[in-house]
Amino acid sequence: MKKIAIDAMGGEKAPEAIVSAVVKFAKEAPNDQFVLFGQEKLIRKYLPKGQIAQIEIINTTEVIEDEDEPVRAIRRKKDASMVVAANYVKAGKADALFSMSNTGALLACGIFIIGRLHGIARPALMPTLPTKDRNKGFNLIDVGANAQTKPEYFLRWAQMADVYAKKVRGLTTPRLALLNNGAEADKGDPVHQAAFDLLKNSSVNFIGNIEGNELLSGKADIVLADGFSGNIALKTIEGTAEVILTLLKAALLESGFKSKIGALLAKPALQDLKNQFDTAQYGGAVLLGVKAPVVKTHGRSDERPIYYTLRQIDKMLVQDVIGDFSRQFSTLTN
Repeated sequence: MKKIAIDAMGGEKAPEAIVSAVVKFAKEAPNDQFVLFGQEKLIRKYLPKGQIAQIEIINTTEVIEDEDEPVRAIRRKKDASMVVAANYVKAGKADALFSMSNTGALLACGIFIIGRLHGIARPALMPTLPTKDRNKGFNLIDVGANAQTKPEYFLRWAQMADVYAKKVRGLTTPRLALLNNGAEADKGDPVHQAAFDLLKNSSVNFIGNIEGNELLSGKADIVLADGFSGNIALKTIEGTAEVILTLLKAALLESGFKSKIGALLAKPALQDLKNQFDTAQYGGAVLLGVKAPVVKTHGRSDERPIYYTLRQIDKMLVQDVIGDFSRQFSTLTN
């Protein structure tokens, strides 16, 4: 029996969207239990009539807001839904943590409450992003947990992402690349040059450096980045995709009758393009390097991405991804 601890109060559409997604996924996962943390009266408002045995509610009185300073918030707001949920996982009462709330606070909960895995100095945040190869995508790690890195951090992230890509995404031999300002081995600062050498001599399938213009090409299944560069790359991809779709829609619908007819004829192809770059299907961003799955979706998410994230967490638990990490790094020194 797998149990997922859920911060039901995080995000713009909480708790309604979260409860709706949990109810939907619970029907597909009869062996899963879901513990919702938050204002019980408000959560129950969105539950269907009749008792759902798989869903438990634990009442909390505080919420971590987006503007809260992460570490201070988890220390001062002891009864916040996210903090109580994280402590539930730490105590072994749940197997994974999900939230849509303050990213920094969730990282702090993962690192300081749930705790780092043996041998992992710096956990990293990893989403799955779309590529031009249909329904394939790539993992980008790190996207903000570590603005400054060391070469050995890249190696550990590569090893964890490799396991994740094999077990969760079903890839046989994931191709790993290092985000850099050129394809040559001597590109980048000393940290990236040293990371290149470590990765080249490791057991992962390292294919070399990759530049920003190749991220969506499908050239690599996993792209390694320091948190500063990775976060900029992530936000650039998200912003560019949104702008292009908005401009395309405006061009087709606001340029006269002929353009509107063209838009009507092109609608199936445009919908297909939109679906191809739909990030919801990939689930949330995973904090790799802590003792349990800790996963986050965007604060604006509605039921659909939350549902896919619950599926993602379930698969991580079924495949025992964290156990695999623990066994791989058991002989390392912190």
